[in-house]
Amino acid sequence: MINFLLKLPNWILILLSRKKQITLEHRKLHPPFQLMLSQETLGDIDFSTLTADQFRESYLEQSKLLPQQPNNKVVTKDHQISVGSEEILVRQYTPLDNTETQDALVYFHGGGWVIGSVETHNELCESLCLKLGFKIFSVDYRLSPEHKYPTPFNDCLAAYDWVVDNSADLNVKENNVSVGGDSAGGNLAAAVCLKQKELMKSLPKAQLLIYPVTDLQFQTQSIQKDCAEGFMLTKVAMEWFAEQYLESTDSIMDPLVSPLLADSLEGLPPAVLVTAGFDPLRDEGNSYAEKLKNSKVEVFHKEYPGFIHGFATMSIIPGVDNALDEISKEFLDIT
Repeated sequence: MINFLLKLPNWILILLSRKKQITLEHRKLHPPFQLMLSQETLGDIDFSTLTADQFRESYLEQSKLLPQQPNNKVVTKDHQISVGSEEILVRQYTPLDNTETQDALVYFHGGGWVIGSVETHNELCESLCLKLGFKIFSVDYRLSPEHKYPTPFNDCLAAYDWVVDNSADLNVKENNVSVGGDSAGGNLAAAVCLKQKELMKSLPKAQLLIYPVTDLQFQTQSIQKDCAEGFMLTKVAMEWFAEQYLESTDSIMDPLVSPLLADSLEGLPPAVLVTAGFDPLRDEGNSYAEKLKNSKVEVFHKEYPGFIHGFATMSIIPGVDNALDEISKEFLDIT
């Protein structure tokens, strides 16, 4: 039923949303998103009393409303890797028709460092595996608030090192291991690049940053005004996520928490960075792309003006798969 509704002509979707088409300067909200947002209830959540477990349960229920497309062209294998005295799951995705040594993308899921998992991003990772022809290694890093910063970041860093160190056994090209992620996962991917540069260790081949969190000060126009509420992710939600992630607000100024605040981005890997027009994180993502360019880093940057935060995991929305095709093509061009 949802599939049928979303494929109706745009004018019918606008009519069903019971509002005129929403605009923001030159941007027009993609009608399937407008219809979806007319049914969305995240703005009703009381974040002053919300617990992480309650949010996770709600997120899983919402994700079930978006049907997952079965895929028999990708082989998956789960690995348990050690991080200190603990173990985390890393799920490997390999294209079924390509068993040769391949490039790899170590992927960090979004979810505000609090929600999300390899399961919620399974379809996206399968899609990236096929579109890129890469092996994807999806990292089930430990979540906040049970595990505050830097634990989630350290898990991601360890997972990247594990893929590089075990590249021969994993049938991966050692010097062709990239990192990527969406939202909080994009933040973690950017931070891994910064840390590897600081340690003067092997840098990722490239970075794929999908509407990343880059500045936890949250002072941009898109989060304070334009998209503070009404477009699924809200200003209040982002502030709540940051509170769960960090022990102290002092950590906000740490470049591994807010990559945009790094003194220099020179020497970082080439990047594909995409943002969404109706996203509280739009401006900080755009600013990070601009800072990368000014630091002489090769960057492909595109804002999808009619899209909202989280679009990459919404394959049911017409136009999203085409966007992922374009993002994948650009990523292949820089790797």
